[in-house]
Amino acid sequence: MRRVFWLVAAALLLAGCTGEKGIVEKEGYQLDTRRQAQAAYPRIKVLVIHYTADDFDSSLATLTDKQVSSHYLVPAVPPRYNGKPRIWQLVPEQELAWHAGISAWRGATRLNDTSIGIELENRGWQKSAGVKYFAPFEPAQIQALIPLAKDIIARYYIKPENVVAHADIAPQRKDDPGPLFPWKQLAQQGIGAWPDAQRVNFYLAGRAPHTPVETASLLELLARYGYDVKPDMTPREQRRVDYGVPDAFPPDVIQRRSGCRNSGDCRSVAGEIRAGLARQFSVVA
Repeated sequence: MRRVFWLVAAALLLAGCTGEKGIVEKEGYQLDTRRQAQAAYPRIKVLVIHYTADDFDSSLATLTDKQVSSHYLVPAVPPRYNGKPRIWQLVPEQELAWHAGISAWRGATRLNDTSIGIELENRGWQKSAGVKYFAPFEPAQIQALIPLAKDIIARYYIKPENVVAHADIAPQRKDDPGPLFPWKQLAQQGIGAWPDAQRVNFYLAGRAPHTPVETASLLELLARYGYDVKPDMTPREQRRVDYGVPDAFPPDVIQRRSGCRNSGDCRSVAGEIRAGLARQFSVVA
């Protein structure tokens, strides 16, 4: 009996060894994966950062219904298990999530097709006396976001200029993640683009950061960097584009967006600097 057992085991072992490496058995057919094309690139090209404008439970319910979704949801204060923060994955990365909506970036549209979305639990903004006040982000949340974003960027070879705010790709509709999002901190970790102070000072050439510049020139630079700028935009639509820029560039170069909305300071030489330099950013100096 023991001899029969060993004969059966050996037969099974030999059967398992007969399959060729790179040949995948499917029901009704085989796949030969031994030759891979070189003319290929990951479908994912953009990483989009959002805020939920709601608490965690409400955000989770919204992002798991049939109307909207995101690949990841990061709590404001992530619970820790085995010493690590827990992040919710709601959609597999290989599947499309409905997070970007009507969007455009660097000549591409329908960014749901080519992006991964990360939602951050955050209350968003409240308006008082005509001024928007944005909620800050918890340090623990940003510390959880950093390794997640770095992992995604590494796997899909996402360029720094393609790590964007929802407001970057849909400036006429969206504000998130807002001017308090710590883009500089992320850029120092290799996530996204950020101008260095020396380059900013060079382009300022002694001018005050809020010196007004021609709107058309600013919009041309923003379009060159990747923003969706159309020739028939109304003045309000133009303002929505240049107001969106502060999300991803230095608060010490321009006022926060809440002040910018009321004073028009976004149409400044600082905006020109951001747009002109952004084309050159790939790492933090």
